[in-house]
Amino acid sequence: MRIGLLADTHGFLDDALFTYFAECDEVWHAGDFGPVEVLDRLKSFKPVRGVFGNIDGAEIRAELPEQLEWQCEDLRVYMRHIGGYPGNYDRRAKQQLAACKPDLFICGHSHIARVMRDPTLNLLHMNPGAAGVVGWHTQRTALRFTVNGDKIQNVELIELMPRHLKR
Repeated sequence: MRIGLLADTHGFLDDALFTYFAECDEVWHAGDFGPVEVLDRLKSFKPVRGVFGNIDGAEIRAELPEQLEWQCEDLRVYMRHIGGYPGNYDRRAKQQLAACKPDLFICGHSHIARVMRDPTLNLLHMNPGAAGVVGWHTQRTALRFTVNGDKIQNVELIELMPRHLKR
């Protein structure tokens, strides 16, 4: 299964993402959509899995949970917006990671793209960075990867136009 992963759009959905994610089976969004129209545009494009973020309003929160656990092929996935990273997890994320023992932990919030292994919890951590134009980041990013059984393969960092050159 091919996955397009993004977060922190904050109301700006770059048209280039539709090209980058054209061959993906699903789009996953790790929160801070902004207006519900961002979610609606993604849902009209591909099946979407997502969680609400700290800036998301009532409409997004009515449609999406704060955290999400699911099975993608043979991979256990856990997603929440505020999660931290290996060695510095958010308290609530750390508790849930211990309880659900995922193979893949996805979060957003930091606006920093990271893909790193956590040998202590035996999982892969992914944060796609920020795809939107609001925030302190200068480079807008997303991730694309393949889930093949219980393996994550072909992880690609997508660098969109820098924030100040938005389309």
